[in-house]
Amino acid sequence: MSARVCSTIAALMAVAGCRNGAAPEPVPARSRAPDPTAGPLVARSIALPGAGNEVFLDYIVYDRGRRRVWVPAGGSGAVDVIDAATDALTPVAGFATAEVERRGRKRTVGPSAATVGDGVVYVGDRADSTVCAIDATTLERGGCAVLPSMPDGVAYVAARKEVWVTAPGDRSLIVVDVSAPRAPRVAGAMKVDGEPEGYAVDGERFFTNLEDRNRTLVIDTASRAVVKTWSPGCGEDGPRGLAYAADVRLLLVACTDHIVVLDAGGEQVGRLDTGAGVDNLDYVAGIRRAYAAAGGAGRLVVADLAPDGRLTQRAAVATAEGARNVVATETGKAYVIDPRHGGVLVVAPR
Repeated sequence: MSARVCSTIAALMAVAGCRNGAAPEPVPARSRAPDPTAGPLVARSIALPGAGNEVFLDYIVYDRGRRRVWVPAGGSGAVDVIDAATDALTPVAGFATAEVERRGRKRTVGPSAATVGDGVVYVGDRADSTVCAIDATTLERGGCAVLPSMPDGVAYVAARKEVWVTAPGDRSLIVVDVSAPRAPRVAGAMKVDGEPEGYAVDGERFFTNLEDRNRTLVIDTASRAVVKTWSPGCGEDGPRGLAYAADVRLLLVACTDHIVVLDAGGEQVGRLDTGAGVDNLDYVAGIRRAYAAAGGAGRLVVADLAPDGRLTQRAAVATAEGARNVVATETGKAYVIDPRHGGVLVVAPR
């Protein structure tokens, strides 16, 4: 066989070794994108404007459609928007701030939580108990709804065109109507038998924990009624954040030093130790990975989630003391709050 014929066959059939009677080599698999946690992970910091050496940070959110991380930056009076492709930061300023005292310590609070709606991001502000709308593309501010009590977490419920707000101060969930996306208005509230902490949404189901009761609630958003109560088994410190893995129909619950996985019936099917100081966690369905930042241990844990609920640690990287909440992009790049140093840590391969 001529060299020309051999090269033609190789080009058409992706075989190698046509000479000397050698068997064809296997067709190479299509190249995949680099695994974002395959190599050593390192954390670098993004300073938040006006944050100083310390700032109150709580819930942050990743807008997967626009690849932006939204960071409500407490006492700075701004929400800082980070471009996940470049890490360029744009502040949205003008939010209310106020000094409060908690457990004998004074601190300045302000915007502290965000959720992505239909073209709008909704920001909860603890200083004036509001939920305000911001255009997700232009960053132009819209209207605000004044709540009956201080907000903690905020979660968009697309099926109802509502934002649900956890309010542990008066043991309630506040419902904000956002059918007019830029003009939120309070549409009601429901009492719960404990202090709601954390949230996750699956269609018309809303999940929240009762931190002081060590319980996880499943709530029907149409009837605003608790339909199931589960026991995550977090211990006396109670459960904190939540993440719903819709692709495998599993609920991830953050306990203070570990993650538990609950199935559709509320039974525990997985667990992973993380170190102390976990508050909230994130899950990325495309790569089936869970992310938990342990602020007491000063590290971020990345774990694979199996369809049966098993969690297997894939990586761990040093972060900072107090870095307790995280969001991750579709590629696995993670952003972790660093309130004690007034910044956000970006965790990615070296």
